[in-house]
Amino acid sequence: MNAPDRWEFPFGTPRVHVAVTVYAASEDDWRAEVAAYEKELGEVPGVRLLSHQDFAADGFNVFGYRDGFSQPVVEGSGAEPLPGDGRPIKAGEFVLGYPSETGVPLPVPAPDVLGRNGTYVVFRKYHSHVAAFNKWLHDNASTEAERELLAAKLVGRWRSGAPLALTPERDTPAIGEDPNRINDFDYSADPRGLRTPLGSHIRRMNPRDTKLTVLTDVNIRRIIRRGTSYGTPLPPDRLKDDGTPRGLDFIALGARAIDNVEFLQSEWVGSGNFMGLGKEKDPMISLQDKGAYFTVPGTPPRRVQNIQSFNTLLGGEYFFMPSLSAIRWLAAGT
Repeated sequence: MNAPDRWEFPFGTPRVHVAVTVYAASEDDWRAEVAAYEKELGEVPGVRLLSHQDFAADGFNVFGYRDGFSQPVVEGSGAEPLPGDGRPIKAGEFVLGYPSETGVPLPVPAPDVLGRNGTYVVFRKYHSHVAAFNKWLHDNASTEAERELLAAKLVGRWRSGAPLALTPERDTPAIGEDPNRINDFDYSADPRGLRTPLGSHIRRMNPRDTKLTVLTDVNIRRIIRRGTSYGTPLPPDRLKDDGTPRGLDFIALGARAIDNVEFLQSEWVGSGNFMGLGKEKDPMISLQDKGAYFTVPGTPPRRVQNIQSFNTLLGGEYFFMPSLSAIRWLAAGT
């Protein structure tokens, strides 16, 4: 299903050389900037626009969950950690040319003027099967309250962003709206996953202080995410797909971004071994096998059967992001 030969053009071909992302404070400014860029691009010989993707960020993804707020703090950036953010991560984990978590800089592309202060970018485009997700919840929970609790167990947060670690019984939107509370938790009092399941999406992607079966340095697996959604959301009561393209544009940045995304995909998304869950996979973003299930710990634990692949990979690319000084050096043609 996710094989490169099924990806959207031009992903997976050798024709993609540059990716440009345009952000703006308003839709009018954004449209004007895109139009100006495309006009200028059309005047460059030998360059052709292969693909164009509109997206919008309102703080929630197409499944209805608040998203995009949990980021590592970079040492030396001047940003102060919020409660629960953990200690700042060495700058060299995100920007090339500076000490990393191991104490030494990671390899920098040559020449130094090109590589220093740059980083790597991973892009993934997913089509989200929101109607299938809604139907799965309806098939496995009989009331709206039960469906919302099951949806929260899959992710580790209620749709408002409030973490189960802080409010396990009911959604508390005020926590999801408070930057000082939304990440102010750990898993020290929840080793069995009775509040936040061990296999939930956020516990896989950032295990925090969870004791892992397969040891790894969590701090070198952090990435800066700049993902967003495209397409209109589908309400939770819609159980049939309306044919509208909708999904996720996932963007990860970091000096180890390529290795880290590959590691996360193969080990933390595609397996439960590091959490002692065997072959159980990430419930939201993995490619599920036939007969897959999700475990909700309890007495007794509940295995929710026939979990599906709720996101299909439509394509992806790896990029090097040069610094502003490197772009000026390239533009000068020296």
